[in-house]
Amino acid sequence: MGAWSRFMSKKFVAATAIGVSGVAGYWFATKPLERHTVFNSFTTNYEPSACARWDFNWDHREPSSLVKPLKNSDNPEAEKDHKNAMEKKKGRATRHLILVRHGQYNLEGETDAECILTELGRRQASATGERLMKLDLPYDAIVRSTMARAQETGKLIGLWLPDLKLKDCCLLEEGAPIPPEPPVGHWRPEASQFFQDGARIESAFRKYFYRADASQEKDSYTIIVCHANVIRYFVCRALQVPAEAWLRISLGHASISWVSIYPSGRVSLRTLGDCGHMPKELLTR
Repeated sequence: MGAWSRFMSKKFVAATAIGVSGVAGYWFATKPLERHTVFNSFTTNYEPSACARWDFNWDHREPSSLVKPLKNSDNPEAEKDHKNAMEKKKGRATRHLILVRHGQYNLEGETDAECILTELGRRQASATGERLMKLDLPYDAIVRSTMARAQETGKLIGLWLPDLKLKDCCLLEEGAPIPPEPPVGHWRPEASQFFQDGARIESAFRKYFYRADASQEKDSYTIIVCHANVIRYFVCRALQVPAEAWLRISLGHASISWVSIYPSGRVSLRTLGDCGHMPKELLTR
């Protein structure tokens, strides 16, 4: 059978090459190359789901979507101009977003002003600030949620990075981004809360998550201090994982999550909920 299979494979490829029609022959000759199939026990006859395929234009900054389509492909001069226009829209730099959850805070507070960091939370925030300082990356800013616990966490981190500007953003406030799957019995916000918070948190994602503009010459590093639900939703959206999966992720207080957005539109999660810089007595969730 092995010899027969090889013989038939050559026959199909040859038939396609000389223009003989045949759906079976075309599939056999081209499909394996498109799928990059690895034949082992798991991937044999494996078809990825539709949501598993990467959308390179997720941020609507793919060069092909920023340049008017070529009307006349038979015009070499027009085709050359179109390629040059596309090239000018290509980014060269990578955007790094350092997502930091706030430190432990007073859960007994009835208002946001009362939900300030505990002494342990302040130590956590300071430890994270020291860690970010030691990484010695060329940060451009610290962006904070306007909620008290994130404001205080950002300020304590800023003490370790005194040259950075502190910026505030109300879109980063904590909330319920989208009904989680599977649902959690002890946490069931009203549908109206998802309706309001979800739109705001999605707006925050679109504000900060996108590939670098073509005019950006160097990689950028932005620290964003916010909340667990927001970070978990951001990570799912950035990786094009179903957003309903956000509550499956657990993050410690003052933990670091690092997302990199490359010029091609690819995104990688370099670290998630990293608390390795803290001693054991500072770890809380």
